[in-house]
Amino acid sequence: MKIYTKSGDKGKTSLVGGKRVSKANLRLEAYGTADELNSFVGLLRSSLSVCSGDWKLVVDSRLGWIQNRLFDIGAILAGANMLFADEHVKKLEGWMDEMDAELPVLREFVIPGGSESISRCHVCRCVARRLERCVVKWLEDSGVEAESVELRYINRLSDYFFVLARFIAKNLEITLFVWEK
Repeated sequence: MKIYTKSGDKGKTSLVGGKRVSKANLRLEAYGTADELNSFVGLLRSSLSVCSGDWKLVVDSRLGWIQNRLFDIGAILAGANMLFADEHVKKLEGWMDEMDAELPVLREFVIPGGSESISRCHVCRCVARRLERCVVKWLEDSGVEAESVELRYINRLSDYFFVLARFIAKNLEITLFVWEK
């Protein structure tokens, strides 16, 4: 199989189903951002390889599941006719609740940093927020109500990465950086 097709050399690409669109299309921006987030999640998983403990195995498994859901979202954004379950949103919420139950009450704004994996969580959080903005912009420009299971999932995903950063800090016994006002 050839990797290059030359069909995109003039700034157009195909959506699922064959429709050709500009590579500057908001829909492409959205699923390209989903792909970017997936790559950053892969980097996050790789950075956890130096960690030990049962918590690391659980987190790695969950991040793998998240990567598969990001592929689902990318496919849906590219035009695939797939269902995305509300259970995916509930799963993220459950995982956040589990981690949050082990964390101290948050009383200050957290500044990204502390370790490579914590910092990567914050990068994933920011890219997830950008993905959310891209999807909302594409939906609004398409005249579609900006509400869907996928959008709720993306919104929770950024929250998940924030809680995960705090959870990793706790497990690595790292004091988080806080905003000094």
